[in-house]
Amino acid sequence: MNEMIAALWRDETPYVFGFAVFMGAVLYRFLANGRVTLKHTLLFFAFWLLLDVVAAIFAARYEVTIATALHQAALLGLGLVLIRLSGLVVFRVLLPALRVQAPRILEDIVVIGGYVLWVLVRLSYAGVELSSLVATSAVITAVLAFAMQDTLGNILGGLALQLDNSLEIGDWVKMDDLSGKVVEIQWRYTAILTRNGEKVVVPNSQLMKGKFSVIADRDVGVAGWRRWIWFNIDYSVNPSLVIAAAERAVADAEIANVAHDPAPSCVAMEFAAGSVRYALRYWLIDPRDDDPTDSAVRTHLLATVQRNGWRMALPDQVMHLVQEGDAHRELVWQRELNRRLQALSGIELFSALDENERHKMAEHLVHAPFAKGGVITRQGAVAHWLYIIVSGEADVFWEAPDGGRRLLTHLPHGSVFGEMGLMTGAARAATVMASTDIECYRLDKTGFEDIIRARPELAESMSHTLAQRLLQIEEMQSEYRKERSDSERAAHRAAIVQRIRDFFGLK
Repeated sequence: MNEMIAALWRDETPYVFGFAVFMGAVLYRFLANGRVTLKHTLLFFAFWLLLDVVAAIFAARYEVTIATALHQAALLGLGLVLIRLSGLVVFRVLLPALRVQAPRILEDIVVIGGYVLWVLVRLSYAGVELSSLVATSAVITAVLAFAMQDTLGNILGGLALQLDNSLEIGDWVKMDDLSGKVVEIQWRYTAILTRNGEKVVVPNSQLMKGKFSVIADRDVGVAGWRRWIWFNIDYSVNPSLVIAAAERAVADAEIANVAHDPAPSCVAMEFAAGSVRYALRYWLIDPRDDDPTDSAVRTHLLATVQRNGWRMALPDQVMHLVQEGDAHRELVWQRELNRRLQALSGIELFSALDENERHKMAEHLVHAPFAKGGVITRQGAVAHWLYIIVSGEADVFWEAPDGGRRLLTHLPHGSVFGEMGLMTGAARAATVMASTDIECYRLDKTGFEDIIRARPELAESMSHTLAQRLLQIEEMQSEYRKERSDSERAAHRAAIVQRIRDFFGLK
């Protein structure tokens, strides 16, 4: 037993145990996400330690050759484990604590280099002539390098990608028809997770030889990813009107994931066959939601086009072979007229009108759809229109001079707004924004003039609604001025106190 203990407990034993215990404790304390790696490393440590115990047993039985071979193997393995523990401490605990993010592939190279150096040291202690070994291994290395040139290209490519920071984990990339988020950069490959949940493995050598795009790279100050929405409008519409309406529709709307700065822009790209081809460019904040955001922008564009009475241009080769006679056109008009009459019948404000008056008003209504988040009227704008919400809902906001926005009321379907502009010509006192996709009918002054002349009591009824809304806005303006006055007085007092402190040198 004494011989076995003497063979097992050598001069270097306490240092090996102490170093392993210290490194293991540090990693267990600070490496919460890497405890599985630590567990596997300590299992290897236990294996080599058990092998050293076996060597001690053979030494106690005086089988020196076997004991020496097993002890050297155990010593080699324990050294590899200690190098691994040191690499984990340096690269995953110490450097992150110093706010240094080293590439994972660099950690692997340093640890493997330590393995090779330790193996050479042990071979030297074992009496192996390293010069002849190096000469022999050079030939073997050349043969292996020729046979594994693709693999080596992938390894060197992965190392280059990590060291020059041209590609990092978390980047969104696009190459050919592939786009997604970089989730891994390994020795051989880079893994890209697509929006469809597919993990695509791309060899590193292919990334080094080809080109790829890094989307919304924050390191170079890019605000997002500029997207292009294409649409065609007939030549009969002035391009300046289309460009202004498209830019205003997307800039004013509250569309999730669309950046306000840089602002959306619309350009006429080319004169196509039978139409002008436009492109609406906007900046996408998060590349992950490209298709849903494109869809929302297209919805607002289509609503804007329809609201202005335009139509998306059809290709010239499309032929309409349906001959629309007078009977068909009359049927379509009656169907639309009935829809307008139904919308008017549900509005209390127009309940006093007789059938002929409602019929006359319905003939002047204009269809005006809006997408969710679209601005229907802007505070301060001058427009002589009255709106009737047929379906959907809207919110009414008062915009303060400092840019703040306060909710005045919520408008359900069947609501009417814009009476003040229609009846007095005054500027819009509030901003109305679509809280859902809504359909409106718009009535201008000409269409309302005959009705209001024939029914003066209608103006009286509407005046009560106008007075209530004006009173609500005036109360909010008064509250805003009071808040500003209180804050200005508080700031003035604070400034005086600070001047007194500065004058007397008080802290």
